[in-house]
Amino acid sequence: MKNRKTYTEIMKSRNTLKMEKKQETVLDIYIQMVLDEAVLTRKLSLLQEKIDESLDRNDKPLFFKLAKEYAELRLII
Repeated sequence: MKNRKTYTEIMKSRNTLKMEKKQETVLDIYIQMVLDEAVLTRKLSLLQEKIDESLDRNDKPLFFKLAKEYAELRLII
């Protein structure tokens, strides 16, 4: 007798594959969210440093430009 799977076994394995795909998708979304958060945090940090430098140099136009960018990024969070 050959090793044949029953209909029930085949259906269970198909459902398991579907669940694994869904879990991978959720995991991918979570990973992307973590990466996006890290990139955004880094951008904010760099902007803060540039804003501080512009204040030290009394560069008002650059300060206002950077402050606007910073405010826009903060709205995302």
